Amino acid sequence: MAKRIAFVVGAYSPEERARREKVALSYSTPEVQVGIVHTHVTPYVHDLTPAEISLVAPALMEAFKEAERQGYDAVVPLGMLDLGVDGGRSVVDIPVIGPFQATLFLGSILGDRLGLIAYHEVQYPNLEPIVRRYGMEHKVVGWANSGFDLPDIAQNHDEMVKNFVKVARRLVEEDRADVIIPTGISQCPVHIDPKWLMKQIGVPVVEGIGAPIRLAAMFADLGLTQSRARWPKSHSLDKK
Repeated sequence: MAKRIAFVVGAYSPEERARREKVALSYSTPEVQVGIVHTHVTPYVHDLTPAEISLVAPALMEAFKEAERQGYDAVVPLGMLDLGVDGGRSVVDIPVIGPFQATLFLGSILGDRLGLIAYHEVQYPNLEPIVRRYGMEHKVVGWANSGFDLPDIAQNHDEMVKNFVKVARRLVEEDRADVIIPTGISQCPVHIDPKWLMKQIGVPVVEGIGAPIRLAAMFADLGLTQSRARWPKSHSLDKK
């Protein structure tokens, strides 16, 4: 039986939401059925700070609970900030897969030296603590950015792609990165096809939609979910 994976999408304009949903749904196969669960929060703002990131956790946890109520076998939130993932693992019994965590660990299987590319340098303070939290600093050999904050990417598509390929090649050639991780899904795979990108730069690209979705399906198929020794079940929130 196919495993049903919920992909949680926040509030965007109709065009921007459709872009993200189309990419997520493209990772469906006869064995993996991807569906969309919506939440009202969005990272689609300029100068996102830890304050905004902290405020969205309750809404994401509610979306995870909704996915479980709808019978999904696992759930993945959109975006590389792993929003609501830590708390969410204590409120649902289905696997909750953080995209950034998934890409970091899958990337470390494919290579030893990870190059990370953000939207813009203003995002480094939000992303670097996540890498530290997962204990993966020793794997990251370099950071770069494609030069545009998230809401500016669509109208600067061609320039963003050009910049991304340029800095990815620099990470590979100068920092000897052997895997590239786009730390913003709106760069890749939403606006840049990862298979095309790998041909341009010559190393694996592990992106934050397909990789966590397929990892979630694998866990569900194997009957694996988060450890209750690490994430005890919340009895105060699971019935709300």
